[in-house]
Amino acid sequence: MRFDAFEKILSEIKHLELKGLASQLKMAPPFRKELLERNKSVIKDAKKAAVMTLFYPNKCNDVHLVFIVRKSYDGVHSGQIGFPGGKPEPEDANLEQTALRETWEEIGVKSNKVEMVCALTNLYIPPSNFMVFPFVGFSVHTPKFKLQTSEVESIVEIPLHKLLEDTFQIHTKVSTSYGPTVQVPAFNFDGHIIWGATAMILIEIVDMIKDIIKN
Repeated sequence: MRFDAFEKILSEIKHLELKGLASQLKMAPPFRKELLERNKSVIKDAKKAAVMTLFYPNKCNDVHLVFIVRKSYDGVHSGQIGFPGGKPEPEDANLEQTALRETWEEIGVKSNKVEMVCALTNLYIPPSNFMVFPFVGFSVHTPKFKLQTSEVESIVEIPLHKLLEDTFQIHTKVSTSYGPTVQVPAFNFDGHIIWGATAMILIEIVDMIKDIIKN
């Protein structure tokens, strides 16, 4: 999709009702409901984080969405594909500012180059005890990414047309922090497997875009 056409879609998204849990559950691991029940007493005190789903035109003016591949480390999200984001800092006025700052720090896209569209439905991540607040933003210019090499291994750029094609939605086995491998719903973009919270965030914005296109 050409970016000028997509800008019109983005202008409509901000007025849509969020898809919420109905969308998220399409990409939720099978054990999610059990984990939420098990952790309900601590969710209210969960740590907060904000992430950015950043759309932009590539050099051919086709819409893309950027993901990051996290560095390998001794933690539950080691090496996973996700969105730019992280924890609030004292200088952040709100979580939207957190998402903007982290996007600048992790992939080098300055906050004044990002236009914010809306917030998506927040979701809880049991293994790390975080409540994540996702935001949708876009840049009208093709970014020149500069990675925060201490945290980001690489980036993955996915064209919008692939995000909207159901053929890229699969089930696959993954290793989890809870022990043995389990089968989970996921996206597979040319071998890049996106599952868990990132897939749950992604499916909500995908569903919203599809609703606008079909109408």
